[in-house]
Amino acid sequence: MLGARREERREERRHEREVFGRGGTATQYQMRQNLISIGDDYWITNERGERKFKVDGKVLRVRDTFNIKDAQGRVVAQIQERLLRVKESMAIEGPNGEKLAEVKKAIIAPLRDRWVVRVGDGPDLNVQGNILDHEYTIGEGRHKIAEVSKRWFRIADTYGVEVAPGQNDGLILAITVAIDAMAHEGK
Repeated sequence: MLGARREERREERRHEREVFGRGGTATQYQMRQNLISIGDDYWITNERGERKFKVDGKVLRVRDTFNIKDAQGRVVAQIQERLLRVKESMAIEGPNGEKLAEVKKAIIAPLRDRWVVRVGDGPDLNVQGNILDHEYTIGEGRHKIAEVSKRWFRIADTYGVEVAPGQNDGLILAITVAIDAMAHEGK
């Protein structure tokens, strides 16, 4: 029994290296750090420097609102701060107003933060790691589906997001923008 679990975990780690390791199959995106504010627009590029998504911060709103648009200008997701809640949270809606996910801060620890993403039509996701330093993972149970890191770039105020194949890249990037906005509020 113990040997089978150990072998299963070894296989999971091997698979993660194939997806997220050097030359892996994950799609890589480049994001800007700590610069997300209302009215701030910027492009999210892929590993080849191609503009793939645009973050559009809406001005003159009572609550934080961001739109994630694809390269053709179509809204992929809208991120909106939830007001009058005990815990911080942001809602992510699709282009037609359908609920895609809600991002909530779960536990604050000295070195590692934990967040929960309640996905509208899928399994909940866990976000763990050092959010303030942009070193964390997004996972479905023990299965990692995305990784966020500053290690991949030497450019100031930049971090990367790697998304596993078969995932909704727009949703994962929207989750990352929501976490960044909540974690760096007032900066």
